[in-house]
Amino acid sequence: MKWVFVIILAWFTLNVYSQAERKYVRRGNRQYEDKNYQEAEIQYRKALEKSPGSVAADYNLGNSLYKQKQFDAAAQRYKELSGKQKDGQAQNSDYYNLGNALYKSGKYQECIDAYKNALRKMPGDMDAKHNLQLAMKKLEMQEQQKNKENQQNKQDKKQDNKKDDKQQQNQDNKDQPPDERKDPQQDKQNMNGQISSQDAERILQALENEEKNVLRKVQEQQKQVKKEPVQKNW
Repeated sequence: MKWVFVIILAWFTLNVYSQAERKYVRRGNRQYEDKNYQEAEIQYRKALEKSPGSVAADYNLGNSLYKQKQFDAAAQRYKELSGKQKDGQAQNSDYYNLGNALYKSGKYQECIDAYKNALRKMPGDMDAKHNLQLAMKKLEMQEQQKNKENQQNKQDKKQDNKKDDKQQQNQDNKDQPPDERKDPQQDKQNMNGQISSQDAERILQALENEEKNVLRKVQEQQKQVKKEPVQKNW
């Protein structure tokens, strides 16, 4: 009799929790239909508190997160659900939604894997095939953009290295000692030594010109003396 009472109590408790879970799921669904996705999320989470294994609450929670553009959180829900589902069609739906969430997050390689898994569960899913092609195209464009950016970065780095080398070369030139100057004694020794014929001629010409200038000045002074009146001694 004791065991019967325990079984009845357990069944009653589960039934109460199950009813509460369904109540919150229904409330969440109404909010979802009215596009109140945040409120729908709250109701689905309450349903999961009452029944953590509720597939309906978990699936709809993922949808409400997706509608709020919380794509990473939604993807996590769909990924966990895909491992719990036993039915092939249900798994197809989970993988398909997972692919959509990953696509929105720009995670195209993971997105492609999700769509492929969806097609493994339902090979005739034309929507999954279409989305798979889109994801593959996006991945190709993403890789091309990365390659272009890497090439540009290499080019910029090469230009920067050339600029740094030029600046270093200019700095090295500034740090060089000044050109060696002639020893003043060397010039003196050249004057004392032999000189070229052209230099000798220039020196003689300068001396001759100097003598002419001196002679002219003496003559001018003599003329000026003769022109002055003779002073008489009274």
